[in-house]
Order: sequence, then C-alpha cells, then structure tokens
Amino acid sequence: MFEILDRQTTLTGNQKKIITAAVIGDALEFFDYFLIGFVLAFIIGPWKLTFGQSAIVLLSSGVGAILGAYIWGWLADRIGRRKVFIGTVLNFSLATGLLYFTPENGWIYLTIMRFFVGFGVGGLYCVDLPLVQEFVPSSKRGWVGGLVTCVIPLGVGLGAVLGAMMGAGEWRLLFAIGVLPSAVVLLVRLWVPESPHWLVRQGRFEEARRSLAWALQVKPESLPLPTRESAPEPVKASWGELFKYPRSLLVSWLGNAGAQTGVYGVVLWAPSLFVLLLKVTPQEAAKMMILLTVMGFFGRIAFSFLSEWIGRRNSGGLLGFGAGVLIILAGYNYDAMLLGVSAFWLILAAAMFFADGGFAIVGPYAAEVWPSHLRTTGMGSAYGFGGIGKIIGPAGLAVIVGSSNFLKPDVPLPQIPQAFLYLGCWFLMAGVVYYFFGLETRGKSIEQIDRELAAA
Repeated sequence: MFEILDRQTTLTGNQKKIITAAVIGDALEFFDYFLIGFVLAFIIGPWKLTFGQSAIVLLSSGVGAILGAYIWGWLADRIGRRKVFIGTVLNFSLATGLLYFTPENGWIYLTIMRFFVGFGVGGLYCVDLPLVQEFVPSSKRGWVGGLVTCVIPLGVGLGAVLGAMMGAGEWRLLFAIGVLPSAVVLLVRLWVPESPHWLVRQGRFEEARRSLAWALQVKPESLPLPTRESAPEPVKASWGELFKYPRSLLVSWLGNAGAQTGVYGVVLWAPSLFVLLLKVTPQEAAKMMILLTVMGFFGRIAFSFLSEWIGRRNSGGLLGFGAGVLIILAGYNYDAMLLGVSAFWLILAAAMFFADGGFAIVGPYAAEVWPSHLRTTGMGSAYGFGGIGKIIGPAGLAVIVGSSNFLKPDVPLPQIPQAFLYLGCWFLMAGVVYYFFGLETRGKSIEQIDRELAAA
C-alpha cells in the first residue's frame, strides 16, 4: 500500500490540504510564541525590568516547550497524530488569550502563562511535521517538511508588523489576536484524517487504507489491504526505547540543542537589543525585525530544496557553520555602521538566512532519523532536549552582559561580543554534529529507514 504512495510523482488536492493545515498551524503557533519578544520591548522601560527578570519571562516558555514536546510527542505515538494536533492548538491558543489579562508590572503572571504557551507550542511542532511526512511520498518528504516550516518566520513577521503598529499602551492586543490559532482546529477536523502509518501500526488496516485513499483521492478498494503478516507488530512507544538508537539520539538531540540555543537567544532578545544598542523606539525595533524574518523565510525555502539537492547532512552542516560565523561577526560589530546603517542589524539579517532558514532541516530531519513507532516520541524528545536552548540561549546572554543590569539605553554593554560568541558557538556545534555524525535520509522511504535503523 505504501509502495503505491512512494511511486506518486505529483501531490493530490487532499495532500495539499494536509500541508496547508500544517502550514497555517505553524505560522500562527510561532506568532504566539515570539510575541513576547515584541511585548518585552514595550514593557522593559515602564516596568523597570532587569536583564535577569526579562530572561525569566523569555525562558519560561522554553521550560514549557521541553515538557510539552516530551508529553505531547509521546501521546501522539500512543493515541494518534490528529487528536494531539487539535489538543496542542487549543493549548497554546487559550494560554495566549489569557495573557491579555496581564496586570501592570505583572511579570510573574506573564512568566507563568508563557510556560503554558510553550507547553502547547512544543507539542504541536512535534506532531504536525510527522503527520505531513506520513502522507507524502519519500521523494517529496524533505522539501514538503521544509515547506511546512517556511511559514514560521512569517508568523514572527506578523508579530513584527503588528508590533510596529501598536501604541505603547496597546501591547495586550497582541495577545488577544493570538487566540486566532484555535480556528486551525476546525481546519484539521474538516480536512485531515489520522496518519495511515500510525493506523497500520495499531493493526487498524481498513482505516489506514481509507485514510491513504483519501489522501491519494482514489477508491479504498483500489489499494491493497495490509495484512497481519506484512504489517509491523504493534509496539507501544516508550522513552526508554529511544536509547536503543544512539546515533539518532546524538544527531537529533545535539542538533536541536545547538540550533535552538542560538536562534532563540538571538530572536527573543533582538527587539530589546535594537532598542538598547541602536537607541530606537520599540515600534522602530519591530520594523527592523521584519528584515530578519524575511531573510529567515527565504532561508527556509532555500534549505527546503537543499535538503533534496545536497542531502540532509550537508544542509545541516551549512546551517550550523553559516549561522555560527555570522552571529559571531554580528556581535563583534554591534556598534559599527555600514554606509550609515547599523552593521549589527545587517549582519544579523544575513545570519538569519542560515540560523532561521536552517530549521527547514532541523525539524523534519529530527523526525526522519527515528523508526516509525518512535517518530513523534523521538522528535518530541529531540525538540524537548533542544528546548534547553530556549532557556540557556536567552539566559546565557543575560548572564554574560550582567543579569542585574537594567534594560535602558544608557547602560554600556561591552560584553555583547562575548554574548554573541557564546550563541554562535552553539550553531557551530550543531554544524559539526549534522555534518560528521548525521544519518543521510534523502530519498529513502519510511520503511527503508526503519530497516536500516533496525539493522544498525
């Protein structure tokens, strides 16, 4: 049955609907997640926040994402992709809506609610990519998976545009708008059935055939029905089984940790650093972020196709080495000008082509390197472990520049180069892991990857 899927050369309308649902979900998901970066630029002055307090607000969602990725990812292997997809969208949408009620100077309330936003976001990211991958042929899995991630910078960009339009006292409206992702639940209910791969592993062969027939837009009777003899034995996912695949563990965990530490440290702090270092208003800082998100968007498109042209390992190496060098270069030029324009801003924009664009590899690849029965559990564990980066990225920068410093324009920050050296080295580590230790999955079917992992 799945051999028929892999022989497919063009996508059907229903497969495109599956991709569309995931694309919308990812864009709005990360719109919610990164809103805090723009909100922080508005409140750091009036609330007199220190680097330490601001870092706690930023990293709280990272703590939530770690737990959410592990728990939701495990549940998706146990109860199915579709149910978990719906649950995670409701989770982060409602938590974001509650942020509208943040009291004045309520940075602790902000921290608690951001934890629950992260819990949902961590889960959704770990289920929508595998769900899409399990409905498309192997020859298109790389660029389709990358395409789903391409819209994440657009979600950040939407936050930047809205942040630029908001007045100083209107930042709560950003959180009210963040409730919109709950509409994605309706799209999923209308469009997307359960993954046929997951159904086969549960022994629900007739449902699997109907699901795949819907995706291929053919009659179920035209597809061969899997049998007990041909189907894999039903296996209940468990975290302990992850350690039977040490290379998958190494590549997906450390690759995620390096990329997430670097990108979250930069993106969550960038609006506030523009206000601090370049003496611009929060609205102007939000406008400056638009260029970074546009570069990330084009980077993700490029890496989506690179994953099929030069392979996952080479693309991952390019992500790490390209982003690492440029992030370090930006830090050492934080006070330089280039033709009357901030070199810090321009170099960061170039860095985002690799740093953000490379996530077209990070997410899809973290699902590909695990066997079918552990796909979302493994990806969730990798994203959860990498979620440590959401903590040590923002917190690391705060510690290096002095966590007790107040975020205000007259604070001298000679430690900025060291802070960006710290973030850049995490990207370089990811590049080494992907390039030298990665498993090449380009062009291989899910069943072929399963066999190779079982034989390793």
